[in-house]
Amino acid sequence: MPDADELVANALAAVRGTDVRQAERQLDQLMVGTGAADGTTAVDAALLRRLVRGLSRLWPRGWQPVDVDRITSRRLDAHAARLVRAAMAAQRRDQADQVPAWWDDQLRELVATEGAADGSVLAGWASREGLDRADALRTAVDALALVESLPPIAVLRPPPGTTGAVTARPAGAARSGSPMLDRVRALLAKAESTTFPAEAEALTAKAQELIARHSIDEALLAAGAERGDQPGGVRLSTDTPYAGAKALLVQEVAAANRCEAVWSDDLGFTTVLGWPADLVAVELLYTSLLVQATAAMLRGRAERRPGSGRRTKVWDESFLNAFALRIGERLRTATEAATDAADRAAAETAGAERLLPVLAARGEAVRERLDTLFPGVTRHRLSVRDAEGWSSGTSAADRASLDVGGGRKPRQVPGGPDRRPPERR
Repeated sequence: MPDADELVANALAAVRGTDVRQAERQLDQLMVGTGAADGTTAVDAALLRRLVRGLSRLWPRGWQPVDVDRITSRRLDAHAARLVRAAMAAQRRDQADQVPAWWDDQLRELVATEGAADGSVLAGWASREGLDRADALRTAVDALALVESLPPIAVLRPPPGTTGAVTARPAGAARSGSPMLDRVRALLAKAESTTFPAEAEALTAKAQELIARHSIDEALLAAGAERGDQPGGVRLSTDTPYAGAKALLVQEVAAANRCEAVWSDDLGFTTVLGWPADLVAVELLYTSLLVQATAAMLRGRAERRPGSGRRTKVWDESFLNAFALRIGERLRTATEAATDAADRAAAETAGAERLLPVLAARGEAVRERLDTLFPGVTRHRLSVRDAEGWSSGTSAADRASLDVGGGRKPRQVPGGPDRRPPERR
């Protein structure tokens, strides 16, 4: 009779193949176990052991806990995602040292309880999920197959166990609890909750203005301190539905905040590269604007002419693409205004020579980071299949000027559908 590790290996090989009957036979073998009195426990322990080993191999390949959780939920289901979270907690307990604080923060957000530290992790998980033995084993093998199949991705931060893992400054750690960012969060929360598009636009514009000023202050402080940092990165979910439109929205927000964005559509996320304060800004704005864009899209659906004959999905996608491009235009305008104001203030204090070179150097550093991590990026051209949806999305983003003082009409985007497509791996 094969031992537990061999049974797991056979089941995994069968799942990766195309013979469904063979996969079911190997699952039956797992059900039977090794034939010993503790055969079931041995199988559970072997499954957990291999899953933990697979996870530990992902960290040097660029994956982080939130990335693994996101793709497990995307490709499998909630049951599998919760199993993988439990396995990540078990793997963390075995991790010796050099584990950065941000890593533990991610795990704490994903895993509510510590759980068991041995093979009973699987039994406890199956019991909590209400799964019978067959379904639990099938889900566990599927999760293992996924974890072992994930490709290398860009290493954004030193992973646990590597030099600099603990001392490296986390991306997005630039005063994330500062009073200014609290004001930005409050403005964006109001923008999401209001039912008046003009108010939402003005609140978002004010948030971008504050963010831009904060970014300039951070840039000057960092230049004065001569820390020698390099740009970091974060990954933002751009999953279905309308993944391309979400990726475009990330890119527009990133560009307005001096960041670069690369869409990995097959993995369901967009990587944003930039300096810590700017990454915080992009994450805050993208999350809020996605809520606002969805609300505007639903309102736009209700305003459609009866009998237009257009499919809702095609209309929605065109709407969101247009919304993203026009909002990006507004955000860049706000950033440029804040930069001009800071430049004039610097000139009055005989410091004008400091600001623009610092911003240019930081922008160049971000582009160099992009070239290093993603040497093979290509551009993906937008295709707009519903002119009515495009027009409605543009109008939704145009209803109020992003000039907080009001009065100036936003300029049109020439050749809208072909402008600034998202980059992808």
